[in-house]
Parts: sequence; structure tokens; C-alpha cells
Amino acid sequence: MNFSFPGRSLLVAAALTLAPLAVSAQDFTPENPECIAPANPGGGWDFTCRQVGKTMQDLDIIPSTMQVVNLSGGGGGVAFAEVVNKRNDDNDLIVAASSATATRLAQNAFPGNTMDEVRWIGAVGADYGVIAVAADSDIDTLPQLMDQIKEDPTSVAIGGGSAVGGWDHLKVLIAAQKAGIEDVRKVKYIAFAGGGEAVTQLLAGSLQAFTGDLSEAKGFVESGDIKVLAVLAPERLSGEFSEFPTAREQGIDAIGANWRGFYGPGKMSDAAYNYWVDAVGTLYGSDEWKAVMERNGLAPLDLQGEEFQQFVAESVQNITDLSKQIGILQ
Repeated sequence: MNFSFPGRSLLVAAALTLAPLAVSAQDFTPENPECIAPANPGGGWDFTCRQVGKTMQDLDIIPSTMQVVNLSGGGGGVAFAEVVNKRNDDNDLIVAASSATATRLAQNAFPGNTMDEVRWIGAVGADYGVIAVAADSDIDTLPQLMDQIKEDPTSVAIGGGSAVGGWDHLKVLIAAQKAGIEDVRKVKYIAFAGGGEAVTQLLAGSLQAFTGDLSEAKGFVESGDIKVLAVLAPERLSGEFSEFPTAREQGIDAIGANWRGFYGPGKMSDAAYNYWVDAVGTLYGSDEWKAVMERNGLAPLDLQGEEFQQFVAESVQNITDLSKQIGILQ
């Protein structure tokens, strides 16, 4: 079994700099801008909504405060269904999405729904995956964790904020496969509604390790609650994240980057869609957002509109192929 990195094209796309679409502000202006975070507070989707909303308001990209609504459940499925079935023409609404969203769509986990039922707006960066343990854990390296799994798979429960077979789960399986674990289906993964809940259970002793993204782990590292065993990046990140070792430098060649972006309702008007595409593009190009990216370890990913739509379609296809390799899909 040989894994391919589902976001391989991300590293290519990261080099692209695509100009945001130009749109006249008076074509459409949201009266009550709203962002749905499809998980509980504290996770990556919540971070995406709140950071983007705050920065857009600070830069006067949007005319008023972005209301953030946490709508947890089904690995994003509850929010997706809400948008498709009840708010399909809401021009003021955007929804946080990521590689986890593409994973659920790839695995037919949103019953009866496909990616074509919504409009894909744009990306705001990519968030590298991490594997971490509680700060007081005896485990200090990723190979130590993987060796313990090899010796007794039942002794290590790893929690994450995506469903079984979801992106957080897949990152661990990619690392396990690269570490020489032959049957990665024996790796014990427990799903939670968001990364924050998983870390809470890690600290309570119910889990031995955590899999998530750097942005959601950052606060728990700063508070001294967890230690990062590995970042799933090609090389060490810069700045305050340079202290975290990569999996690759520990002999486990695992890379996992979670793109972060937004979709809107499928029947959103063209004027509203162009407004939000332009808003995300303007945000991404700002010095303020570059500073947010640097503070939170986000890698470049500059895609809006049609280019982003194509990128998501490719992500869904790549994850479909990976899911078949590990037996999640037939």
C-alpha cells in the first residue's frame, strides 16, 4: 500500500499568485455578514471564521461585524445540509471549509450531497498537520509513538476533530504507513466534534495523542498543555514554529497540509458570489492577513473563484483515491 499526499497539488498551487476578481462594491453589499463554523469553538473552522471575519472588518472589506455561528455535527455535514436545504440562496452567508470538508465529500459522508451543490469562494492559506501528546507524556518523538503502536495498537488512542476516515484520521494513517506500520487500519482513532474537544480529552487522560492542525494546536502549546511531536510539513516552519520538528527529519516522510477556505450557498447570486470572491482575494493580499498567517503557521495558498473550484474538485478526487487504498471506500 503506497499513500499519495492528497494535497500534493497544494504545494504546486501555493506558488501561484492569482489576482482577485474585480467587482464593483455597489453590485452587492451584505447587510448581515455571517460565517458558519461547522464545529464547536476552539477548532480550525472556528479559527478560520473568527480570524477572517475580524480581519475583514478591521480592513473595512465588509461593512459590519461578521457573525460567527458554530454549527457542529457530522464532520461538517450538519452545516452543509443546513446551507443546501434551508439557506441555499442566502447572499450574506459564507461557510468555513478545509481538506476535512473535501474528505467528507470524497467519502460520500454527506448523504445525497456533492461539492457541486455549493459555490466555492476562495482559500486563505494552508494549515500543516501536527501530531501531539500531553505535555507530561513520556513520549517525546514521533518514532516513539509509532513504535508503541507497533507493539500494541490498542494501547494508543489518538483523537482528532474529524470523523473516522476524515482528514485528521488520514494524516495519522499517512504517518503510520510511512513509519512502517503494515496494517494502518489497526491504528486506534477516536473522532470528536472539533480539535478543542480532542485536546480536552487528551488532557483528561482519555487519549494518548492528538492529531490536528497547527492553528488549532498553537494555543494549547502556548498554555503548556501539549507538546508537538511532529509537524507534517516538508521542512521546518519559520519564526516561533521553528522549534517543532518535522516528521520527515525524524525519518517518517509524512506530509499533510489542510487548506482553509470558504464556500457559499449554491443559489447565491452572481453579484454576491463575486463580492465574496473579491473580499477573500483582497483579504489574502493584505499585509494584515500575511501577519495572521505568520503568527498561526499558515502556508501560502492563493486561490479564488474558478481556480479554487477546480482545486477543491482535484482534492476530492485525490482523497477518493486514497480512501480506496485504505479500504474506507470500495
